[in-house]
Amino acid sequence: ERKRFYQNVSISQGEGGFEINLDHRKLKTPQAKLFTVPSEALAIAVATEWDSQKDTIKFYTMHLTTLCNTALDNPTQRNKTQLIRAAVKFLETDTICYRVEEPPALAELQKNEWDPLVGWAEKRYNVTIGSSTSILGPSIPASTKETFISHLASYNMWALQGIEFVITQLKSLILSMGLIDRHITVEKAVLLSRLEEEYQIQRWGNVEWAHDYDLCELRARTAAGTLFVHLCSESSTVKHKLLQD
Repeated sequence: ERKRFYQNVSISQGEGGFEINLDHRKLKTPQAKLFTVPSEALAIAVATEWDSQKDTIKFYTMHLTTLCNTALDNPTQRNKTQLIRAAVKFLETDTICYRVEEPPALAELQKNEWDPLVGWAEKRYNVTIGSSTSILGPSIPASTKETFISHLASYNMWALQGIEFVITQLKSLILSMGLIDRHITVEKAVLLSRLEEEYQIQRWGNVEWAHDYDLCELRARTAAGTLFVHLCSESSTVKHKLLQD
């Protein structure tokens, strides 16, 4: 945290896109690059994060700013292919593909809550996913991975950073794609990703404050990542709709 050092936040259009101004200073990334984002809507959302800070700047609450910094600085120096393969690798350990056999009540809950989403993904992408109670997880066909690689390739580098961020929060490629495709809400996606934990809480109770804080934090990060993906895909979506009309 650091003390808030600016009064006003505004956006302006530069050569490379939209910039954020803190009073008369242009925002920079951690690597001192000019903070420039590809869409006006994303710039407004980031400016809102900075404007909503009070006496101190709480960087850990500014998920959109963090995602933009990651996209601009690319600290891990990965290219588009590496980002896509990292996202698809989550299929091998996807939360909703791992099932328990005991206790029966939890096994039933997983079946009832997770099976419909696996079924949706299989139909939506025309793939085979399945589930398994083995510690090794399900055997995902190579053709399924290739389909997801091809699908993710349709996103730009910025959106892919957001997709990977959402996948990391939910520990699930399937839940993330359901969320980004607007098939499920943020609340539903988070609940499904924490199904076993929620089951245990229903049974044994929760640690006061801790559970609610974790839940709100996960929702905030997941929502920010999803919004980031949509805002980074916005311009191409608008053109596409105009062409359809």
